[in-house]
Amino acid sequence: MSGKKVVVFDYGFGNVRSAERALARVGADVEITRDFDRAMNADGLLVPGVGAFAACMQGLRAARGDWVVDRRLSGGRPVMGICVGMQILFARGIEHGVQAEGLDEWPGTVEPLQADVVPHMGWNTVDAPAGSQLFAGLDADARFYFVHSYAVHDWALETNNPVIEAPKVTWSTHGRPFVAAVENGALWATQFHPEKSGDAGSQLLTNWIGTL
Repeated sequence: MSGKKVVVFDYGFGNVRSAERALARVGADVEITRDFDRAMNADGLLVPGVGAFAACMQGLRAARGDWVVDRRLSGGRPVMGICVGMQILFARGIEHGVQAEGLDEWPGTVEPLQADVVPHMGWNTVDAPAGSQLFAGLDADARFYFVHSYAVHDWALETNNPVIEAPKVTWSTHGRPFVAAVENGALWATQFHPEKSGDAGSQLLTNWIGTL
């Protein structure tokens, strides 16, 4: 497709090979690395995440990933988070009663899912807002693959500035509604795994790459 350069940031807590293959299938020039300069200079940066919130944050900071994300976003350069890679973009996470600080790109708390069955594992639909670029070309009944026990149930960031476009927030439901995806300027993220979501996931990644 585009040949855009995408770095999958390798900080030890992500499904990097699956993400690499999925991005390559839709035409990206993909590299897995934690090299600061290469991550900074790529057209797009993808931050995966698997495991506990606090451990992911510790690994990201050890690899200077917090600096990479902050510097890229300060310059309006695209970043996409997936699964725990989305969760750590929020202000904090609470697991087993222990609170850990996130990257604080968005206010909000990642907390245990409020559902009868946890983890939430399997295919689910989402409710995307009008005008979403991330879900462009996808039917309303498209399903995406989720594997998680924690989520953000309350979206806290609002903007009344007519010059700044408000973030587009996509929701899904397991027990009660939770944030499934966010589009906020150069920063996009999904709670589900697009790399495991078949054709729908490929379309979503194609949409992201098309904005780089």
